[in-house]
Amino acid sequence: MTLSLLPPAISLSDTLVRARANAPYLKMLLEVQPELADLLDAENLDAALEYCAQAGARAENVRQKLRQEKRALALTLAIGDLAGHLSLTDVITRLSDFADRALDEALADIYASRYPDAPLEGFAIIGLGKHGSRELNYSSDIDPIFIYDPEKIPVRGREEPSDAARRIGQQLVEALNNRDAEGYVFRVDMRLRPSPEVSPVALPVDAAISYYESSALAWEQAAFIRSRPAAGDQILGRNFLDTINPFIWRRSLDYGAIRNIGSVTAQIRDHYSAGQKFGPGFDLKRGRGGIRETEFYAQMHQLIFGGRQPDLRVPATRDALAALAQAGRIDGDKAKILSEAYEIYRLIEHRLQMVNDQQTHSLPSEAATLDRVARLHGLDTGQQLLDLLAPHVDAVGGIYDDLIEPEDSARLPADEEKLAQALADKNLLEGDAFLQAIRRWRSGKVTALRSAAAQESFEAILPDLVDVIATAPNSAKALARLDSLIDKLPTAINFFRILEARPGLLQLLGQILSHAPVLADELARRAELFDGLIDATALDLPPSVEALAEQFARTEPGDDYQILLDRVRARVGEKRFALGVQLIEGRHDALDISAGYARVAEAAIQVLTDATIREFEAAHGKIAGSALTILALGRLGGAALTQASDLDLIFLFSGDHGAESDGDRPLGATRYYNRLTARIVTALSVPTAAGPLYEVDTRLRPSGTQGPLAVTQESFYKYQRENAWTWEHMALTRARPVYGEEALREQLQVQMHDILSKDREPEELRKAVRKMRLDIVAHKPPKGPLDTKLMEGGLVDWEFIIHFLQLKTGEALYPQLGKAVRALVAAGHLGEDMVTAHDLMTRLLVALRLMSPDCDYPPESSRALIAKAAGQESWEALLDGYDNARQCVIDEWNRHLRPDPDEILGDIK
Repeated sequence: MTLSLLPPAISLSDTLVRARANAPYLKMLLEVQPELADLLDAENLDAALEYCAQAGARAENVRQKLRQEKRALALTLAIGDLAGHLSLTDVITRLSDFADRALDEALADIYASRYPDAPLEGFAIIGLGKHGSRELNYSSDIDPIFIYDPEKIPVRGREEPSDAARRIGQQLVEALNNRDAEGYVFRVDMRLRPSPEVSPVALPVDAAISYYESSALAWEQAAFIRSRPAAGDQILGRNFLDTINPFIWRRSLDYGAIRNIGSVTAQIRDHYSAGQKFGPGFDLKRGRGGIRETEFYAQMHQLIFGGRQPDLRVPATRDALAALAQAGRIDGDKAKILSEAYEIYRLIEHRLQMVNDQQTHSLPSEAATLDRVARLHGLDTGQQLLDLLAPHVDAVGGIYDDLIEPEDSARLPADEEKLAQALADKNLLEGDAFLQAIRRWRSGKVTALRSAAAQESFEAILPDLVDVIATAPNSAKALARLDSLIDKLPTAINFFRILEARPGLLQLLGQILSHAPVLADELARRAELFDGLIDATALDLPPSVEALAEQFARTEPGDDYQILLDRVRARVGEKRFALGVQLIEGRHDALDISAGYARVAEAAIQVLTDATIREFEAAHGKIAGSALTILALGRLGGAALTQASDLDLIFLFSGDHGAESDGDRPLGATRYYNRLTARIVTALSVPTAAGPLYEVDTRLRPSGTQGPLAVTQESFYKYQRENAWTWEHMALTRARPVYGEEALREQLQVQMHDILSKDREPEELRKAVRKMRLDIVAHKPPKGPLDTKLMEGGLVDWEFIIHFLQLKTGEALYPQLGKAVRALVAAGHLGEDMVTAHDLMTRLLVALRLMSPDCDYPPESSRALIAKAAGQESWEALLDGYDNARQCVIDEWNRHLRPDPDEILGDIK
């Protein structure tokens, strides 16, 4: 028969009969608490819960009070649970909250007796395990760590802070753990503290931080997933956890976590081998497919992804599974299976413990005792209980086995002759090169592969790596770039573990190494860039600038300005790398990817400018009635960057240039904004430990390199209106405010439109545009046959035609070139082919910046990919389309900008 997860709810009075008949411990509690038993028999659960809080009102001391309250709570929760009137969440939350209160009251009692005038500070209790996650089971122990601050903990006489902390800790354990006539409050297990066999019961906070930052083990990292300040000095506890947060939640995805926890699982299964087989005697907590493996499944994925996604840092198991599924980190159906199994496991675990108040997790081996537990749950026989559990155990065990026991590839032999034969068996075209590379990688001379752990990770993935490189579109280049990548890696452990845990990334690595030297070089500098591709959304286009800015601006407690610079570089690097991967994978149109690059840059500008202003204002204050605006030009102004684009920026400020800031070190406005601007440029461009960000070009500002970095908005307007050259107005057609107050941005837009739409003498404009193009030809020739920008009829010629018509007509004044050309076509100034030419050459430019940055013809193996990125069916079709696009541009140039014969003769003379 099919058994539901929970038996139907019954009356409290019927539950009392069931409890007396099957649980000696509950029977005893009913006998010693007749008043509470009467409330339950009267079906008044709410009154019984209120009674629990007052059960120790007549106690002679705090210890007796807590024991009486715990005894009342144990009975009330058990009956409410068995009757189906309280959910699992109700029970475990109330038990956990009581544990917090008991610790606080016991600690306050110790302070009152030892240090009667001292404030309750300097001693914190960190809850771990099920107490930390507020999931205490019915007969659970608690696993605290005691932390103290030597500067704040009270002492008396000549007592050292360490002695005071030790005595407080010992008394606190005794207050809850010791049994007397009233029972006990909670068993207290102090073994989760560092080196429990030698360390004191309470640790000074700085020593604890030092340990977790430098010496902690993998299981300790997992333990702190379920940690919180449970009692005592909450500020101390929170500061401690905030400080070690990077130890718990590592930003770099740690696929070693799977191996580490998998190893712990193997040890548990071996140590508790008697309880592994499902049936009577099965260990519900440690057995295969049981409670521990459900918890480990969630914790593994939290360790891997929680460093990047704070939303996944939830301590309770079912909440963690739901968050992981919601974020797409685990399969939703698996999360549901695990969560349902976890709930039934915990319910049955409670039944096991209610029988005799023992901290047991094993199903009874004797049939009669198993029947008793079944009847306590509302079933008839022990076999029905086994039937209820069996499908859950089998499902969880299968899910967990798939996680920790992936199929291993046969490792390549170490013996040289056997290795050569193994490579020969694979029919590798580059067999000798592979043999030489593997020999070198195994030599111990490659920095990233010197440690035993790195070699272990490398050997585990090597066979698959060889297969992927051998079948890559350009195996010779892929092998050479892989060799270079491994040479440049500071450490290879996590990189190879990622590939081992996520085989799908191997094919992607082959694509990068074959086609995208720019991405391969970035990967060699920062192997953690590969981490970001694990994200289910990594191959989606970036969201809005606002959403990106919110992501880039996220900080951890204790982060300062320098750390934010590193974080933004890391996050921007991940987005740009992912956009490059999207291109070679053909996930999105290259034009959309180009727009994505621009959104990423604009968000970085906003976040780093905000942060730099805050840092600057802390020293120099603010200038009343004044604010900064940043104007983007070039490809950023047009919202269409490539992987290699720099940022063309102009910095403007509003208000009186003679004003002064109000800080401790005041500055005049001009000096203030020029210093601030220099710092913003540094924030956007200087390499840090996390790598470089962008090249910033400020030469388009008024008076170029001879002028100040920042000028007032009014002086910028005046300069553009009265003194700017034609080429500066051409640049202004692609100007767009990317930072500043909305009102100032709108004012700037109006001013630029006024400048760009003024009447111009067409022939003088034509001459100026032609002269500028000839200057570029003289000083900046094309780099190669596919220099899409600088070849005759390329994008520079195309852009000059657009800018010429914008300035000549005062129409289509949009910084986005695609939008501008369509408006000019609609107005009859250009042929429709100019739209096609723009789209093809821009797509080609975006692709070549990644796949052939030298602008030469790419390898045969990459040509189809570049053609696809450019929107063409084949390489031949791309070349034909490219030639047609250039001819179209040349024709339009001759139509609009070709010099008159008299002018040509004048130039000759």
